[in-house]
Amino acid sequence: MSPLPRTPSATRSDTPTGSGTPSRTASTARSLASRAAGGALRVFLVLAGLFWLLPTLGLLVSSFLSPTALNEGGWWRVLTEPSRLTAANYERLLANETVTGSLIDTAAIAVPATLLVLALGAFAGYAFAWLEFPGRDWLFLIVVGLLVVPVQVALIPVSELFGSIGLFETTAGVVLFHTAFGLPFAVFLLRNFFAEIPRELLEAARLDGAGELRLFTRVVLPLGGPAIASLGIFQFLWVWNDMLVALVFADSAHPPVTVALQQQVRQFGNNIDVLAPGAFLSMVVPLVVFFAFQRQFVSGVMAGAIK
Repeated sequence: MSPLPRTPSATRSDTPTGSGTPSRTASTARSLASRAAGGALRVFLVLAGLFWLLPTLGLLVSSFLSPTALNEGGWWRVLTEPSRLTAANYERLLANETVTGSLIDTAAIAVPATLLVLALGAFAGYAFAWLEFPGRDWLFLIVVGLLVVPVQVALIPVSELFGSIGLFETTAGVVLFHTAFGLPFAVFLLRNFFAEIPRELLEAARLDGAGELRLFTRVVLPLGGPAIASLGIFQFLWVWNDMLVALVFADSAHPPVTVALQQQVRQFGNNIDVLAPGAFLSMVVPLVVFFAFQRQFVSGVMAGAIK
């Protein structure tokens, strides 16, 4: 018997179809384009960061240059002549009791003003978020409305008020002014953050016998830690770098660092040898505070973005 013929369906073709080649090529092209775009974005961000830090770098280098070296050319000349750098400016600045004492006076203003805003803002934010009391919504609208009140509007009336009660040109007066103008934003921020806490979590704590104070300290504050840390950084930086309020309300015999540096300006001639090291020295404390709470700050920003 002759063998049965093989059907075409049973035959196996050895000819490559090549049907997947265009799709693989397109996928490779998209991957390369995505990597190139990501690399270009990273380069752009690095360049933008360096450009943003250029004034700070210039201030740092200028603080280590003598007045003669600064008058002879720009600070960038140290890239080719590093021998121009000297620490004499900082030695003279640290020997100036007015400037060194102003750092302590600034801390005496910034620390209480920050702690008061955090404490009062946290209590008020919790009350507006989870406590029921008459007029709660209207009071919160008033707090939100206070956000648009500029500081300059209150300088004259508050000066008259502080003068009548003996708080003008005192550290307590400056602390109270910063606390009053920092509270609206603190209440607004923390109220919105606390309102995102699950109600079931608070009800479970109440069922376990927790009172409002214990609920606030044991549940709400730990969960609101990132937001409180972010608020503390903003408030501390604002108070530390403030000059307008300090110039109006602070004691002229014990000025904050911003006013003390302004008082060091000479009537004639260039005094960058005083201002540059003083300005950079005043930047050290805020930088330390920011990097110390950087993780909490990022967590607070990310939590707010997610919510």
